[in-house]
Amino acid sequence: MRTMQSWFRDTTGGLPTTFWYLWSGTLINRLGSFVLIFLAIYLTQERGFSASQAGLVIGLWGVGGAFGTTAGGTLADRWGRRPTLFTAHVGAAAIMIALGLARDFWAVALGALLLGMFAEAARPAFGAMMIDVVPAKDRMRAFSLNYWALNLGFACAAILAGFAAQANYLLLFVLDAGTMLITALIIFIRVPETRHAGGPTPIAAPRGALRTILTDRIFLGFVALNLLSALVFLQHISMLPITMGDSGLSPATYGSVIALNGILIVVGQLFVPRLIRGRSRSHVLALAAVVMGVGFGLTAFAGTAWFYGLTVLIWTVGEMLSSPSNSTLIAELSPAELRGRYQGVFGLSWQIAGASAPILGGVVREHAGNATLWYACAAIGAVTAVAHLVSGPARERRAVALRRTGAALAPVNAVPPAAPQPAEAAAI
Repeated sequence: MRTMQSWFRDTTGGLPTTFWYLWSGTLINRLGSFVLIFLAIYLTQERGFSASQAGLVIGLWGVGGAFGTTAGGTLADRWGRRPTLFTAHVGAAAIMIALGLARDFWAVALGALLLGMFAEAARPAFGAMMIDVVPAKDRMRAFSLNYWALNLGFACAAILAGFAAQANYLLLFVLDAGTMLITALIIFIRVPETRHAGGPTPIAAPRGALRTILTDRIFLGFVALNLLSALVFLQHISMLPITMGDSGLSPATYGSVIALNGILIVVGQLFVPRLIRGRSRSHVLALAAVVMGVGFGLTAFAGTAWFYGLTVLIWTVGEMLSSPSNSTLIAELSPAELRGRYQGVFGLSWQIAGASAPILGGVVREHAGNATLWYACAAIGAVTAVAHLVSGPARERRAVALRRTGAALAPVNAVPPAAPQPAEAAAI
């Protein structure tokens, strides 16, 4: 019992109050993340769209997210983390309802585009706020705890959404919007602004910020490798449900199978930081890429629920290994005055993948066959692993240099909460 209490204290103790409010918002938001999980099935089975049309709609979600995450990163640095988070969640909730009511293809496509913009605009602000309030020594476990909350919510949502979808698809959109509004309320009432460095004066981002990022080859190389991994990983919400449908499996079965991803992470993720502590992050990321590629590659041979479940468990291990290292590396590679923008550019890799993965997956699947798609995923995983081994030492040298120059600032004291002032956006 004492050992368990000690482990719990080491895992959760000493983190700032603001972190726990953000953590709670993450959990609540993900508990309602029904729509994206079942969007491919909804579009093909409920709306009668083809696989290519469904891929295009999901791709437009990613295109919107690319604009959203870029704008969100800039707003987080210039307007503030808190108002950006609040506005993004409220806007996403409103568009979620509109998307659920849309019927024509053009309306669904436009709704997906706008929803991606608002939903993803919150991510850079959230990531920057996490870095602001959590000391560097605690970031690995803080990001792991947040990742744990993401997947606890995801596991519950995947199972519940499978049954809700069989009753009424509109219910998915309503519940998703509701959890977004609850998260926005938590932010409005309990989360303070953190965009300053140890005093009342906000950090002023230097001129030429975009040029700084675009000439940071080490950081952009890391972003490119994340893009490759994301192209593989995001097949689980675009082509995997369609593939399982072709195998004669129901939406509820897909929900149960994909929930294994969240369940495994909930059970094991809290132990991952200790497992990889002190190990080379480049080696961990390379191993993660190989394991993820193997998991998705085996999907080519799946045809039953248990086999699909096995592939999900395999690539989930890769996901669990990569997430903490990715999060801490982005924190260490980001100059303090550009945290929001760096988070935005890194998030952009996910949005580019979100836009292209379903489209590419649909095209490959229709013209080259289902097996070819999953073999390609395995090949991309192998290439990404080699690239991590080659580029890793330069990333670590850059992180050490930023720590020595003081660019990666210590966490800041939060100022009292203030209501978001949308009028301030006019000055951006």
